[in-house]
Amino acid sequence: MASSLILNTMSFNLSISRSNPPSSTPLIHGSVRLPRFNKVGKALKLSSTQSISGFPSFAPQKLCSSTPAPQRLQSLTVFAARGYKMKTHKASAKRFRVTGRGKIVRRRAGKQHLLAKKNTKRKLRLSKMHEVSRSDYDNVIGALPYLKVNRNTK
Repeated sequence: MASSLILNTMSFNLSISRSNPPSSTPLIHGSVRLPRFNKVGKALKLSSTQSISGFPSFAPQKLCSSTPAPQRLQSLTVFAARGYKMKTHKASAKRFRVTGRGKIVRRRAGKQHLLAKKNTKRKLRLSKMHEVSRSDYDNVIGALPYLKVNRNTK
């Protein structure tokens, strides 16, 4: 079965003609003319320096050179794609801070009014900073997109 396999090579020679072609069939200006398929049973040449069934070779003709071309060293700079600038929610920015280790902290609620009824120890406890729970990190980061948060901190 494999020995009776016949290879049909097809070559597409695309040529864009600007003037009238020498053939008898008229073509529209700027049209593409496709020749008939070659049904020649030639074997394919699969060498890196020769073409395959009429197609030009894509491999470089000169594989190695004795003197490499001098290359300048360039610093690699990564530019971010210009897109939508994310907005910072200003009310959230006043309530949350990031520590030096990258943790998000907040103040305790309960010091807005009725401070005369609260003793000093309670007021001091409410004025200290407390960590935000990990489950709320996504909500805080969504409101404050440019916050430098370290998610791997323990």
